[in-house]
Amino acid sequence: MTDDALRERVRGLMPQAQSDLTAMVGFRSVHDPEQSPPEECDKMVDWLQEAFTDVGFSDVDSHVTADGSKAVTGHLAGPDDAPTVLLYFHHDVQPPLGEDEWDSPVWSLTERNGRWYGRGAADCKGNIAMHLTALRALDGDIPVNITIVGEGSEEQGTGGMEDFVPRNPDLLRADAILVCDSGNFAVGRPSLTTSLRGIANIVVSVETLSSAMHSGMFGGAAPDALAALITMLASLRDANGNTTVAGLDASATWPGVDYPAESFRTDANVLDGVDLLGSGRVSDMVWARPAATVLGIDCPPVVGSSASIVPRARARINLRVPPGMNAKHAQDALIAHLTDVAPWHVKVSFEREADGSPFTGATSGPGYDTMVDAMKRAYGTDVLLMGQGGSIPLCNVFAETYPDAEIMLLGVEEPLCLIHAPNESVDPTEIENMAVVEATFLKEYASRLTGR
Repeated sequence: MTDDALRERVRGLMPQAQSDLTAMVGFRSVHDPEQSPPEECDKMVDWLQEAFTDVGFSDVDSHVTADGSKAVTGHLAGPDDAPTVLLYFHHDVQPPLGEDEWDSPVWSLTERNGRWYGRGAADCKGNIAMHLTALRALDGDIPVNITIVGEGSEEQGTGGMEDFVPRNPDLLRADAILVCDSGNFAVGRPSLTTSLRGIANIVVSVETLSSAMHSGMFGGAAPDALAALITMLASLRDANGNTTVAGLDASATWPGVDYPAESFRTDANVLDGVDLLGSGRVSDMVWARPAATVLGIDCPPVVGSSASIVPRARARINLRVPPGMNAKHAQDALIAHLTDVAPWHVKVSFEREADGSPFTGATSGPGYDTMVDAMKRAYGTDVLLMGQGGSIPLCNVFAETYPDAEIMLLGVEEPLCLIHAPNESVDPTEIENMAVVEATFLKEYASRLTGR
């Protein structure tokens, strides 16, 4: 099948892709019974089993994982000696977050200004629509074995799939793994995400007094726990906004595509006149360097506060860890740094929360070469290599379980999608183009791998 013929076939399938996405967005598949009925996740799983069975997969099944979520798996057999490609997606979504801030119904796919809106339209149900469209376009003419795995709790980060993969290594073993929970640098700019920052979270607590004391009678000499905590947190950045945790290198540079500052300001909703942080380029700051963010502080709220010295306060800190840096060592460094800068010999204690290693994806090999070529032909322009500030712990589990597999991150999610935010949307041209990319990859990977 020529590139033009494949393109026409995919284009003709786009109404079906929209219908698929309409059905999927309609399921409120938030994996949290306090926010959404569990049967909504079950309906999503049932829909997936039927949809992938209809495109030729056998043994499409659901598996209850360690956190109670359901993983969907299935297999489409190719030639006996063909390589295997694993297609990953997740079928749970973020909660709607401020439904009054949405300009159209959260759970109903709505077309507006050329985009399709709804929770999950991009992250990650748009990628599922892309998978199905690519598979339908090939119409059974697929010279590889294909396995699917759909995660049911990715957005909650409760580890169901991270437990499932090493327990079922043969079920998901593959030569190439396409983690389709990412996307392009911008609409029409084909991109592979080749690195993910890891994570190292802590909660720091400060105590100075056995109880709150009157600020008029004792203020000035009695140590203020909140003031001590503020001093400690302020030490995590210098005047330019660079993260300054002692012992962590914050000078690395990103070797791939640059992220223009003005584009970043728009994508990050930075207010006019407010400076961006750091002395490096945006791409250095968000993809190649550590970043400490104060996620929350426990202290008296303004409304209801009294004229008292605060005896105890605590903060939750998120440390993003770039490739090449050990997440556990970074967590140790953050704790040591805050201990050293604590003033007045205040009592400091720490709670270690999640830590996850950074990830580096394939940047060479037959799978990578096939994918780059497919992207370049589908989009008609060079492929960009980008990082992602977030973390996907499952990528490291894939790498540990299948050390010989080429792992690539791609998909339909680009900055205008506003994933996790109100008014999430997907550009249907990204579903179309990425379906062409995936279909081309599936069609050509085996011959690239064997050299035939």
